[in-house]
Parts: sequence; C-alpha cells; structure tokens
Amino acid sequence: MSFLPDPNVAYLLVVACVLMALVAIAVPGTGMPEVILAFFLVITGYVVYQQGMNLWAAGVLALSLVPFWFSLRARRWRLVLLGLSIALMIGGSIFFMTDGRGMPEVSPVLAAIVSLGSGLVIWFGAERITVAMHRSPVLNPDLLIGQSGEARTEINAQGTVQAGGELWSARSENLIEMGSAVRVLRRDGLVLIVEKEIK
Repeated sequence: MSFLPDPNVAYLLVVACVLMALVAIAVPGTGMPEVILAFFLVITGYVVYQQGMNLWAAGVLALSLVPFWFSLRARRWRLVLLGLSIALMIGGSIFFMTDGRGMPEVSPVLAAIVSLGSGLVIWFGAERITVAMHRSPVLNPDLLIGQSGEARTEINAQGTVQAGGELWSARSENLIEMGSAVRVLRRDGLVLIVEKEIK
C-alpha cells in the first residue's frame, strides 16, 4: 500500500468517498453503497493518517452533503442547491491536502478533470433521482376495478390474483379455486376484493 500516500491518489479517494456518500443518501436501504463507502472510508482514513489534512477542507467536503440532500427534495432552487453542493465538493477536495504554503498538492489537470467529471455525475444522478421521486405511479390500482383476472392461488381470506399484467394480493367473501377466472369488485389499499367470474 505504498502508493496510497501520494496526494493525487488521496484526492481521488476523497472524491470517491463523497460520491459514495451522495449515492448512499440518494438510494438508502440497499446496503451496497454503504458497504462501498465504508471500504473507501477505511482506505481514506489510512491516507489521511499518513498525509495529514486541512480540517477546514474536510469540513467543506462534509458540508457539501447538506445542499445535495435538500436538492433531492426541493422543487424550487434545486439547481442552485446542486450547484452549491458541487462547488463545495470541488473546493474541499482540491484543498484537502496542501503544502507548507497552503497551495494544493494535487495536480491541477487531475483536479480539473475529476472535479468536472464528478460534478457532471452528481448533476445527472440528481436529475434522474428527482424525476423518479416525483413521477406518478405507472399503474393505478383503481383502473383494475371491473377487470377480469385469474386466481393464482386459492382465494378466501387471502390469496393472489393476476390482473392487469401484475400479481396482486386479493381476498373474497367466498372460496375461489386456484386457476378460476375472477372479477375485481373494489380494492382495500393494495388488496383487491374479487369474486368468481361466471361465464
């Protein structure tokens, strides 16, 4: 691991940590981004221990997560918040490690390429996430009322039907055998109330 103390490698690791933290915020609950983030944090912690860091730059990097989080939930000022998040990330990551005169030790060309690339990734990702968060459901369960379906299991107090090309939880007042044709009467939340269809 002798290559890790290089300031350019340290810069890339810091940016990777910030990007993975943003992914973990945007896609919570899956576990994978958090595991990758933990891995990067361990390696970056080793680099910081070897090289040292500017505490104010680390604070700026941590602060970049705040406007990003708000930008995912805001309808107004979203682009301003995203721009602020990118600017904070770029400034904090470039000055994360400096020489005795306070000048960045990271290659300016590398810093420009990585900053631009990570900025575009953040921008594109946030746009896609925001669109997905505000999109109306593709399938409206109310549209299934009156439609025919098929009992995939025996249905009484509970069961499963296929209706509208999807599998749904269902129940019926009377026993319906598996494979029978059913008609959707109404819905109770995401449970369809069905009856056996008489042909």
